[in-house]
Amino acid sequence: MIRLAYSWGYRPKCVLFDGWYSSLDSLKLLGTCGWTWLTRLKSNHLVRVDQQMPKAVKDTPIAATGTQVWLPGYRLVKVLGIVATDGDIAYWATNALEMSDLSRLQFAEFSWAIEHYHRGIKQCTGIERYQCRSTKAQQNHIGLALRTFLRVEAHCFARGISWMEANTTIIRDAVRAYLARPRIGFRRPHKA
Repeated sequence: MIRLAYSWGYRPKCVLFDGWYSSLDSLKLLGTCGWTWLTRLKSNHLVRVDQQMPKAVKDTPIAATGTQVWLPGYRLVKVLGIVATDGDIAYWATNALEMSDLSRLQFAEFSWAIEHYHRGIKQCTGIERYQCRSTKAQQNHIGLALRTFLRVEAHCFARGISWMEANTTIIRDAVRAYLARPRIGFRRPHKA
């Protein structure tokens, strides 16, 4: 996908991705494209400060403004630690050694918005649960899931409610309507 985007001439300001995709091969590929990237690192990801032995990023002192470290097998990167309200530390890494804290915050907010969108489309539409193999059927399902999600988002925004409240309201109204006028009767099983 990265190679295809590059061949199409995409020149993003920064490529954002989750720590699951931060393999050395991915980082090297993004580097050969000349793209800036920002990703989360797992706390046990190995880094090296100066000529010391590699150790987990959680065991490496990270300055408030970020620390330049070597990723074994890659090159020099800047690691930033962000302390959450619950005290957990999230580690972010970028190949842009000059990236300011403000830029990193803006990109991290974009990353969070993308994650929020993906979580919402999965919860509200079941986009990933479609089991048909034909390409056309999959495209139709994805297109309808996106359209449905946009409608749910617009509804939630207009009413000031969450996705869960919107889904619960839809289900509650459907159950009420059915109970008021059941269309399918249920028979009791015959006793033998």
